[in-house]
Amino acid sequence: MREARMHQITITRLSAERFATDAPGLAELLADAVDSGASLGFLAPYAPQAAAGWWRELSAAVADGSHLVWAAYDGDRVVGTVSLVPGRKDNGRHRAELVKLMVHRAARGRGVARRLMAAAEQEARSRRVDLLLLDTETGSDAEFLYHATGWTAYGVVPDYAADPGGTLRDCTFFYKQLVG
Repeated sequence: MREARMHQITITRLSAERFATDAPGLAELLADAVDSGASLGFLAPYAPQAAAGWWRELSAAVADGSHLVWAAYDGDRVVGTVSLVPGRKDNGRHRAELVKLMVHRAARGRGVARRLMAAAEQEARSRRVDLLLLDTETGSDAEFLYHATGWTAYGVVPDYAADPGGTLRDCTFFYKQLVG
């Protein structure tokens, strides 16, 4: 059994303080995800320093609660994350967007993404959010995951965004209605 599988994965919603402390781990995770092909809005190679700057820009939003972040840990190491961005408009307070779901390539295949999504969905329910939205590269592993976890595709936009290698790819948009 590999050492990485010896630890139990834990999922934690990050406070502003914990977010600041874990920013280096989040940056390493983001750089790894982009460099391993995840379409997250960045081009490869993506340096950890650039990733750290991207995370730092979210500090105020994390502190004021307009951007909620969860991290998955294998021991003390950040191996996954997801964010939930609640609707800001008066007529959209019942919805939120799930963004930047990523899992380190060394931790994939262990259910980390599913657990992160479940944590974000539970928080959405507790906030009386009953409609979640997200988008992902068409044909990606993430698209398969969303279909498998009850999300509904509602459209595909051709050539929506460049993948980490710079090639334009289609994007599939999903929603999930939360009940109960």
